Amino acid sequence: MTESKKNPRANADKQKRFRERQREAGKRQVRGYVTPEALSCYEEIQEKTGWNDSEVLSNSIRLMYAAYRCGQVKLLNEWLKDHNR
Repeated sequence: MTESKKNPRANADKQKRFRERQREAGKRQVRGYVTPEALSCYEEIQEKTGWNDSEVLSNSIRLMYAAYRCGQVKLLNEWLKDHNR
């Protein structure tokens, strides 16, 4: 018998422990676990733009892809560091 057949709840228990550890570390799940600083940036973006979760994700991917295609990732990262983001 395989390991999963011996204890079918093992994976669920492992995921539950992981979620509890993330919550204890002060992180909240948005589309993954984020730090409180990242969450404040995320909420600021939503507040300023009025975008929902899917739009924030989609537009951030578009922004990173555009920066990559134009060779401006370093410039974008420098701006983020300069503005403590």
